[in-house]
Amino acid sequence: MTESTHIHPIHDRMLSRSDRESALGQRSKVLWLTGLSGSGKSTIAIALERRLFQESFFAQILDGDNIRSGINSNLGFSLEDRKENIRRIAEVARLYLQSGVITLCSFISPTVAIRKMAADIIGVEDFVEMYVDTPLHICEKRDVKGLYKKARAGEIKGFTGIDSPYEAPVDPALTIKTEGKTIDESVEEILNHIIPLIRPESN
Repeated sequence: MTESTHIHPIHDRMLSRSDRESALGQRSKVLWLTGLSGSGKSTIAIALERRLFQESFFAQILDGDNIRSGINSNLGFSLEDRKENIRRIAEVARLYLQSGVITLCSFISPTVAIRKMAADIIGVEDFVEMYVDTPLHICEKRDVKGLYKKARAGEIKGFTGIDSPYEAPVDPALTIKTEGKTIDESVEEILNHIIPLIRPESN
């Protein structure tokens, strides 16, 4: 007898996603912000969450540093650990999705394959991939955490964009080119795209 025979999910007896969406007055989606370190993902996600709240939508941010300081604190930055990091995040995001919550995921998630895995876990129809497209030189110029400087000095190995590749999305739902834009302008661009997706059909 395998351990899996002792697992008995109770999904069919729980409140449905549509019940929860109806109570919250919204349709849940997972907005997946991907881009280089320093591209503005977290800053945009924070501002977007506030704007959604002002518009009476209920959203929750899942952010790289927050997740790695908690649920994924045991993971490093090897490709396998990055994959496991995203797998766990996608599973958490799927729980929020089923709870009717609009989930804002802010993660480098550097490869096409890793993001496809996340989309497959969450469900491609609910996975809204958004590419925060910021040139490397601007990300380095910001470097608020000093990570690029350390990577250039060889103090950090496998750093995305320096000695580990970043694969840009092939066909994202939205590309936000941040160069020359304010945070508010980037958020407005996202809102224009997602409001039709998250607003209840009856509205």
